[in-house]
Amino acid sequence: MNALERPLASPRLDAWAASTAHSTVQYRLRADAEPDTLCRVLNLFALQFLTPHSVQVSQHEDMLAMHIGIGGLSWHRAEVIAQKLRNLICVAEVSLENTPCLAEVAAG
Repeated sequence: MNALERPLASPRLDAWAASTAHSTVQYRLRADAEPDTLCRVLNLFALQFLTPHSVQVSQHEDMLAMHIGIGGLSWHRAEVIAQKLRNLICVAEVSLENTPCLAEVAAG
């Protein structure tokens, strides 16, 4: 079965923070500029059936600067993913920030 034949799945629930509000977060990473680095980083989201809404990557000498935006996460789950990113041998630094949703920006 390929991705087009697979039935739509609901987002994976966060059992530890089921009652908390979901937010949009921005991951900022510095990692080694190796051919497989981007695949390793994005695979952590794919394994959780998450698709980032934005990915920006630029190379500066021997490092990659990555900015990954993703919505629909509880803050707890976002921090767990950030820790998994930090555990990758190719990743030097990870920061995480909460970004306002587009609906909140339009209302404010």
